[in-house]
Amino acid sequence: MTAVDTGSPDWTEQWQEVIDAVGRDFLEGETTWGGDPVERGAIRRYLEPLELDCALHTDPAAARAAGYDDVVMPATGVIAWTIPAAWRPGEVLFDSEDRNAQPVHTAINNTDLGMGPKTTGFFGTDIELDFDREVVAGEQLGRRGKRLVACKPKETGVGRGAFMTWESEIVARPGHVADAEPEVVGRIRIGTYAYVPHPKKDEEAAR
Repeated sequence: MTAVDTGSPDWTEQWQEVIDAVGRDFLEGETTWGGDPVERGAIRRYLEPLELDCALHTDPAAARAAGYDDVVMPATGVIAWTIPAAWRPGEVLFDSEDRNAQPVHTAINNTDLGMGPKTTGFFGTDIELDFDREVVAGEQLGRRGKRLVACKPKETGVGRGAFMTWESEIVARPGHVADAEPEVVGRIRIGTYAYVPHPKKDEEAAR
């Protein structure tokens, strides 16, 4: 792992190793499961602020008449159930009392790729989802794999880094059968920007 040389005109070359890794699955097909199965109460709470009134999401009988096993989770809410639990009993999530303390681990983070330059800034840029079928109450969701599909180094107003796009399969299994064979129900592509922030003006003045 090398530090980013923010003064080099060829700083983009430090990203070449990552660019060459486009197409690689950084999780090698491993599935990360959401913290809880989708359940009717969670669907109801999701619908309330939206006032999304559709019988497929609220009425089990109507959903079954339409060919589903139970009420359907709106597609716009599916991603939340693919995120693993942030904390479990016995764990320490925050090991510092500092005002801006960060969690020890999080599923939404700038993970170390093990290659390319080290970055300290990170944010998401876009999300795209495609579905093969609807998700119903009682299923547990997860994300399988983490394939890098694009890496484009670019200097922006916040720093120097690279825009990257990651793709995973959204898989489902019955919530009560932990060893059931996962079924692919969709795909998610997440855009990110990992970067080294530009020096602050007071830091530049001190140099």
